[in-house]
Formats: sequence, C-alpha cells, structure tokens
Amino acid sequence: MSTEPSVSSSAVTKLKVPHVMALLTMVVGVMSLLSWVIPSGTFTRETVKVGVLTKELVVPGSYRTLEKIRVLEGLLMPTDVGEGQAAPVSLLGFLSAIPRGLEQSADIIFFIFMMGGVFGILQASGAITAALGKLTEVFADRVGLLVVLLGLLMGAGGSTLGMGEEFIPLVPLFLMLSSRLGYDRVFGLSIVVLTPGIGFAAATTNPFTVNIAQKIAELPLNSGWQLRVVFFLVCMVVTLGWILRYGAKIKADPSASVVADVPALSELGDFGEVPALTGRHVGILAMCGLVFAGIMVAVQTEGWWLAEMGGGFFLMGILAAIIAGMSLERSTEAFTHGMKDMVVAALVVGFARGIVVVMNDAQILDTLVHAAASLLDGTSPHFAVQGMLLFQSVLNVFVPSGSGQAAVTMPLMAPLADLLGITRQTAVLAYQCGDGFSNMVIPTSGTLMAMLLMAGVPYDRWLRFALPLVGMLLVVSACFLAGAVALNYQ
Repeated sequence: MSTEPSVSSSAVTKLKVPHVMALLTMVVGVMSLLSWVIPSGTFTRETVKVGVLTKELVVPGSYRTLEKIRVLEGLLMPTDVGEGQAAPVSLLGFLSAIPRGLEQSADIIFFIFMMGGVFGILQASGAITAALGKLTEVFADRVGLLVVLLGLLMGAGGSTLGMGEEFIPLVPLFLMLSSRLGYDRVFGLSIVVLTPGIGFAAATTNPFTVNIAQKIAELPLNSGWQLRVVFFLVCMVVTLGWILRYGAKIKADPSASVVADVPALSELGDFGEVPALTGRHVGILAMCGLVFAGIMVAVQTEGWWLAEMGGGFFLMGILAAIIAGMSLERSTEAFTHGMKDMVVAALVVGFARGIVVVMNDAQILDTLVHAAASLLDGTSPHFAVQGMLLFQSVLNVFVPSGSGQAAVTMPLMAPLADLLGITRQTAVLAYQCGDGFSNMVIPTSGTLMAMLLMAGVPYDRWLRFALPLVGMLLVVSACFLAGAVALNYQ
C-alpha cells in the first residue's frame, strides 16, 4: 500500500487529534472547569424495575436548583456540602475522576479482558485464520456480497439484541479479512463498528434502548416495530453503500485511504501462512456459534450481564482449547497474550467514564437535561421532535449509555411529548436515534475508542471517514421523525 497521504481541504482533514487517553483527559478537565460555571441542580429519582434491569428514573417536575458552594479551598480539595448544596470539581476531584471512572467501569473492563483472552485462544487454535482463508477464497470476487451479508448479520444483532461490546474482540478478525482481500484497515473496521452501530441506533427490539424507553413511556413493548424495521433497512442501505463506495475508492487508488500515511500496527502486519480448514476448525467454530447463541438467549431470558457473559465466553475458550488439542501451557499463554492486547482498549473505557464522574460530582447533568427540556416546551410538534433528536445526540456525548440516557431523559420526554402533540412512540424514536448514531463518532464512547485503538486508526482519521455518514444518517432520522409526526406514529 502506498504511504502517500491523501489530500483534503476539509476541516476534519486538517483536524489533529491527540491520543485518545490525552483527549479524554482534556474533556474531563474542561468539564471540571465548566462545573464552576454551570449551575447545579437535581431531579428526585425513584428506583424502578425495567425488564431485567433496575434503573434510577427521574421524577418529572421534581427538578430543583442546588446552592453552589464556591470557596477558595475548593480549587484544590473537595468542598464539604450539606443538604441542598453542591460544589464545583476541585483539582483532586479532577485527578481522581479517571481512577474512579476505571473503578465504576470494572465490569466492562474485565469483560473486555476476558473476551481478549478467549480470542487469543481461538486465534492460536488456527480456526480463525483458516476460516478467514476460506472466506477470502469463496468471496474473492464477491466482496460486496460478503460485506452485505456480514453487515446485515451484525446489524440485526445490534437491532434486535442490543449487541455492541460483544463485537470488540472481532476487530482483529475483520482487520485480517480486510487485509487479505486487499483493503485498508478502516474498511475492515467500518464493518464491525458501523453495521452493529446502525442496528443499535435504528433498533427494532433492542432491550437496552427501545424496550427500556417504551417501558418508561408506558408503551407496549416492541410496539411500532413496523416503522422501525423500515428505518433500519434504509439506514443499512445508506451505511453499506458508504462502506462499499470507500472500498472501491481505495481499491482503485490505495493512496486515497484515510490512513495511507499511518503505519499499521506491527502485530497486525503479517498474518503468516493460512492453514487449511480442518474438521477441528469447523468443530471449534460450530461450538463458538452454539455457545454464543446460548449467551444471547440467557441475556434475554435470565438477565445475564457482563459477568455472566464473560463466564460464558470463558467456557468458549476452554472448549476451543480442548477441541484444538492445545496443551495447558499453550492455551494459558494464548489466553494471557490475548488479554495483554486488550489493555489499552479496556482502560480507555474507564477514561471515558471519568466525564460522567465529574458531572455527577458537581451535579450539573440534571441541570443540562432540565434546560434542554424547558427549551422544547411550547414549540410546534415538528420543531420539537427535531429538537429532541438534537438534544439526545448532544447529551449522548456526556451519557454514552443507551439505558442510562433513557433513564435520565424519557421520564421527561414522554409527558413533554403529550403536551407538544407528539406521540410517545415518536419521542422514543427520537431518543433512540439521538442515542445511537452519535456513538459512532463521539470520543466518550468507550466501545468506539477501544476499537479504534485496537485497529491503530487515529480518531481524526476515523472522523474523516465516518462523520459525513453520521451526518447523512441524522438527516434520514430527521425525515423519519417528521413523517412520524405527520402520521401520528403509534
């Protein structure tokens, strides 16, 4: 591949973004400074069981401002506050925000480590490389068909089951596949990032977004699915077209790659000999499919979450080592090597969580939510629904959690929709669009930043590739929301 950089005059092209760790630390610092300016306030919350999850939901109309205690000593050390009071973030609060974010994100961090270890065993077994070799042989002249099939499969997983973090360990696999087919790593990364991301945003039955939001809005679960299916298919067509267009462009001119001048990760540069696909390999892959399906069923029916899912994947690694005939020493070595490769990707999740820690410390998140809801009050239905989309998209930068954002905003948006002449189903659609699409570009999405780090794709180069697509998808969302208002979407 040529190492000549592509030339563009766009602002995104000229943007130089620091390493993700530095970027997230800067965002935590800026939010700490803003905590001295933004008023503090809080909603009353009540604990409610939503499906298999227990959520703290805000009580509509319960917002109250808090007295902000600004003292000189508070610049360095946290200020003691009483009932009805809040304080800005101190220097110590800023410095400890990321360690506390790591602590609060322990479940997903260790889940990523576990998934990395299992992937290490699968890679050492040769099953992944052999399967990739077979795929490239079968689809060598039909790359478009392969991308569409894989994209629809992962998109359906995101749309129906809310799958997202589960695809993190697949990043190396898709990088290998992309390399073997003669494309750059952004092409491979885009498949595993964008297609499940589209499914998560344009969800049909996602239990972590649609179902929770509908439950809070007092709507029948999975109601209104017909429009959401059409929305999902339209968004998938736009996204797959974008990926294939980029692939054709760099296939014709490798220097057009957005990472043409960025050295590839050394550990992903040479994949060695491709072994023939054997019966053992097929057995390992079949076992992985069955265990994975069992994990997904348990998530839906037994309330499994990251710890239980990690245990299920650990079983997958053990069985893969047994089927492959790997020694205990070899399988342990492969497992630890796979975990080691996930270190930075896992830690970035905790760095991103530090932003929420700062906002909660200063109690300014509820103030931002209350202000946005107040701005929408009294506007026309068509204007208000677009305002909801914008509000949810911006809020997602600070609360990049689908269920978390639903718990904070839907108790307010549902009754507000009634007052504005918008159906609650439309409010749910605005929420899921705002929560989902921005996940593919915001730096506070731990899953996205972990995947970028694993692929060795700088954040600014990813923005150059994905930001125009997200813009188009938000326009599609705005059109569907306008139609939902006109059709009185139920």
